[in-house]
Amino acid sequence: MGDVAVGVGVGAAGTIREIDCRGADALPIDELLASGRPAVLRGVARDWAFVREGARSMSAAMDYLRRFDNGQPVTYSWGAPETKGRPFYNDDFTALNCEVRRDALAQVLDEIAVHADDTAPPTYYVASLLIDTRLPGLREANDLGLQAHGIDAPPSIWIGNRVTASCHYDALNNIAVCAAGRRRFTLFPPEQIHNLYPGPLEPTPGGQAVSVVDFDAPDVMRYPRFRDALAEAQSAVLEPGDAVFIPSLWWHHVQGLEAFNVLVNYWWSSVPAYMPTPMHALYHAMWTIRDRPHREKQAWREIFDHYVFGPSERAGEHLPPEARNVLGPMDETLARQLRAMLIAKLNR
Repeated sequence: MGDVAVGVGVGAAGTIREIDCRGADALPIDELLASGRPAVLRGVARDWAFVREGARSMSAAMDYLRRFDNGQPVTYSWGAPETKGRPFYNDDFTALNCEVRRDALAQVLDEIAVHADDTAPPTYYVASLLIDTRLPGLREANDLGLQAHGIDAPPSIWIGNRVTASCHYDALNNIAVCAAGRRRFTLFPPEQIHNLYPGPLEPTPGGQAVSVVDFDAPDVMRYPRFRDALAEAQSAVLEPGDAVFIPSLWWHHVQGLEAFNVLVNYWWSSVPAYMPTPMHALYHAMWTIRDRPHREKQAWREIFDHYVFGPSERAGEHLPPEARNVLGPMDETLARQLRAMLIAKLNR
């Protein structure tokens, strides 16, 4: 089946670098993390049983998933044909254009199949379903084996039709495997946030702020800086069995190109679990700093550069170790103390 249409600007994107992978043993995890650059991992999952079933037919892929369905209802996004496969906002950005439904996975698969040949099907999108708990056994013959690299990343599965996940970022590192159908990934480095016009922080179509630019028909009069973002874009089409490594905080726009698409992804953090998401700090900073006078904001920028964004040892290096407290290396004990202190201060 053919590609969905894309805007002429997206077509001008550069290409994501490629690495030829012959299985989990060939995964260059250390190089990927050290480089901080995205990469397409061609053929890394080509021997997965599910990939082979999907290569036979859409119905074979669906039947394979049904084998592992534990019968628990799944939550998914449903949109009328007018949504054009793009879970997004309404016209004034105050609500979403899709509704959340809950049904058996088998029913969702059946409905996707019924509408597979429609020119304008409803939108179906099962997002981030944990494989180990919802499709037990599927992982046995369909896994990248990241545990061998010291990475604990329980896989999630994403199931839908020609769905577009609008451009967004995740705080975690990500390897996304195209298991059935094809997907186009368009990536942008973190510094392009200003040129991508992020939408509201809440609500969001998928838990993260997304670009409000329609990549299929970008309105460059309304969003002129989007042209600058496109100059830094990297794009690739993934075939079944391919994967893409997306470093943390890189923006990515994902388009399902077939009537049935399945993706398996692995998220993991580069820091210990006792370090929470910086999104908490972002909300706190908007509350406490953003609307202060410019002079004060510039002074606070210097303070944050000194304590946070500069070398981690700089703020406390002139003090003896026993006097550094929060200026010293973070560990689980210090993390618990900071959490308790913040909770106490916020509750005053």
